[in-house]
Amino acid sequence: MEKENEKYFHSVSLDKEQCKGCTNCLKRCPTEAIRIRNGKAKIIKERCIDCGECIRVCPYHAKKAVTDSYEKIFDYTYKIALPAPTLYGQFSKIKDINVILKALKLLGFDEIYEVLTGADIVSAATREYLKRPGIEKPVINSACPAVVRLIQIRFPNLVDHILPIISPVDCIAREAKQSAMKKTGLPEEQIGVFFLSPCAAKMTSYISPIGFEKSAIDGVISISDIFGETAPFITKISDAEDVTKATATGLSWAVSGGETESLNIEKSISVSGIQNVIQVLEEVEDEKIDDVDFVECLACTGGCVGGALTVENPFVASARIGQLAKNYDVAYVEKTQPGLSDLTFEKDVDFIPVMNLGKTMKEAMEIMHKTEEIYATMPRLDCGSCGAPSCNALSEDIARGFAKESDCIFKFKEKLNYLINEMNQLDE
Repeated sequence: MEKENEKYFHSVSLDKEQCKGCTNCLKRCPTEAIRIRNGKAKIIKERCIDCGECIRVCPYHAKKAVTDSYEKIFDYTYKIALPAPTLYGQFSKIKDINVILKALKLLGFDEIYEVLTGADIVSAATREYLKRPGIEKPVINSACPAVVRLIQIRFPNLVDHILPIISPVDCIAREAKQSAMKKTGLPEEQIGVFFLSPCAAKMTSYISPIGFEKSAIDGVISISDIFGETAPFITKISDAEDVTKATATGLSWAVSGGETESLNIEKSISVSGIQNVIQVLEEVEDEKIDDVDFVECLACTGGCVGGALTVENPFVASARIGQLAKNYDVAYVEKTQPGLSDLTFEKDVDFIPVMNLGKTMKEAMEIMHKTEEIYATMPRLDCGSCGAPSCNALSEDIARGFAKESDCIFKFKEKLNYLINEMNQLDE
């Protein structure tokens, strides 16, 4: 596939045939990465963070997440599933996680490694990290790749606040791959590790990892796809072997506040929903939030249960996760296995200046000054009719040569009225 060769792969794609040019996605994109040109949406890849907001709000299903098909697992001799705890909240009337795990085995997976186990390990590593002297606080969680990408392109002053520890799924994927190689004697390329994901951003993070070079994950299958495949098996399972390693703390990671709760620290806050996350990050950047040690930010409303690749209402799924958690102990892993050094980022997370106006300071200042001049003449209604999310965004596009003043319907009417008056005067 060509995606491996791209510098930065994006998992949100646009089907132009389905797109009707409405402005729903335009208005909801948190990084102004969408424009409407010639009656069709256009995604500015450099600004996209794969949060999936456009997928949720598109009434024509023109935005889609690029994930792997279920059939890809059969490309490997030994197949491992990594179910996100969110998966367990998708099934009604299922009170035993083991039933879902058995259904995955019946689908063709040889082994199951639950991501919630990785969550408990990462929680322990995070507690150790927070004890380190001299770290930038508040520490911002790194488990949500959409949030990390958002910080990289929009909040350069907060890059050093990102928790430099790999996500639970990457943690458990490494363990699954190494254990399978020892157990089966097979070479690495014959062992397929597949994450069952609630969101598009996870697909992006396995193709273009954050903080390290190569992921142990070999594919990402959406929860919506796997739900459809497992549903027929679920109804036929009458008994299932007790194999789950679920803990209440691990399960809670599927819901907003779950990671914070698992850390068992007092000075922390949790926020979900990309617009709410932006508001909190702005306040952290402005040093209005300076009395907390940890900030949990999740792009999807309600947490991972609100991911664009799920099938159940996030609040219903959250309630189910809560009910399931009551059946398991609250377990705090005291020490990380492997150690903290094996879970920390291998490379720095850098600021990506895609929002800059120019390549040099002089060019940026010139474009900014021109943008301000154009904006002063705009109606400032932010109607979206021009194909840009706001009058300021259109002003910037015009200043950079990507749009014309006549794209604004009000400016176009002004020019049209002027021309009509000129023609009337000529006639006279």
